[in-house]
Amino acid sequence: MNRKTTVSPEIGWLRAFTFTIYGTSVLVSSYFPLFYAQLGFSTSQIGLLYALGPMISLVSNLLWSIASDRYQTIKKILLILLVGQIALTFILSASTSFSIIMAVITVFYFFFYPVFPLSDTIVISTAKQHGIHFISIRLFGSFGYAFFALLIGYVLTRVGSSNTMWVSIAIAGLALGFILFVKDQPTSVAKMDLSGIWAILRQKELLWFFGCVFCLAIGMRMNEAFISISLKELGASENLIGWAMLASSLSEIPVFIYLSFHGEKYKELPLLLLASLLFAVRFLLMGLTGSAYGILAIQAMHGVTFGIFYVTAIRMLTRLIPDEFRATGMALYTIVWSSLAGLLSGTFGGVMFEQLGRQPFYLTAMGAAAVAFIGFGSRYFQKGPGANSPSKFEHKA
Repeated sequence: MNRKTTVSPEIGWLRAFTFTIYGTSVLVSSYFPLFYAQLGFSTSQIGLLYALGPMISLVSNLLWSIASDRYQTIKKILLILLVGQIALTFILSASTSFSIIMAVITVFYFFFYPVFPLSDTIVISTAKQHGIHFISIRLFGSFGYAFFALLIGYVLTRVGSSNTMWVSIAIAGLALGFILFVKDQPTSVAKMDLSGIWAILRQKELLWFFGCVFCLAIGMRMNEAFISISLKELGASENLIGWAMLASSLSEIPVFIYLSFHGEKYKELPLLLLASLLFAVRFLLMGLTGSAYGILAIQAMHGVTFGIFYVTAIRMLTRLIPDEFRATGMALYTIVWSSLAGLLSGTFGGVMFEQLGRQPFYLTAMGAAAVAFIGFGSRYFQKGPGANSPSKFEHKA
């Protein structure tokens, strides 16, 4: 009984932090592009600004995560990152020039992107310590994304997209307050051993997995970067954009809950195959629809695409990557899933959207998801229908 009374406040504060931090994700992925559009930037310029984040995160995710492993703290690193975000968002609120915003947002991304792999790391470590499924905490990120997607849409409809940065400061400040009460979760060794990471990366099947994830992520990041622009192009208001984000985040929740209780019954490769196929169908429908309300309906597929993929991929990684390399391992995964794919989708995707239009843009996203489907399928049939995660991924100490 005493264990429950000591665990509950810790889990509660971590859930509150997870709930809030995904509000900043809503802003950066969906409402920052509208802020740029309101300043008169072209689609290519918006794509470039989006691509800067993944480019910076290639370095920042790894650096901050190695610092976390080396100095045995996640909480202190998160505090530094959130304070940096708030300071740089304040500067962005007073900027209107494309060159100045490009410079400031570059530094902002250095503090923004590492928050998510580190928050996932502290969630996984805390859940493991207390014998609960990590989804029971991570689920609050979906609740938070849904809540803030709707709230921000309503707020910006009232005050205008020009005040986006002030809303961002308020939400980041709230997350900063919550993280103060979260218990730190150091890793199990005192010093980072980079040779261990190299041993993991030399596994061919891990590289295969990351390659399939990269292809799937290209379509996901293309959609993430330009869905708000697509909705605006079809006449949607900030309000409707908020409802589209709400539809995607709410659809995750039942999938997360189901897989947290019953996911172990299913093999990982078939789940990844299913997610890839549904991603391809989703992007095909996004390219074919000519209605903002059609996009709103299609966004409900987010749960069975991203939801299945996310839980399955994390399940695989937590088994394959040793505890002492968890923060860095999550950073490597984020580099593939978010950074490299976001860099490509932002730079080339912005030009494609501007020059060719929305339909070819989404058909390209569909093609990338189809390549991931073929990659996962080839491994599934090579290993046989009874296969689960690739056994050679396991790190030998």
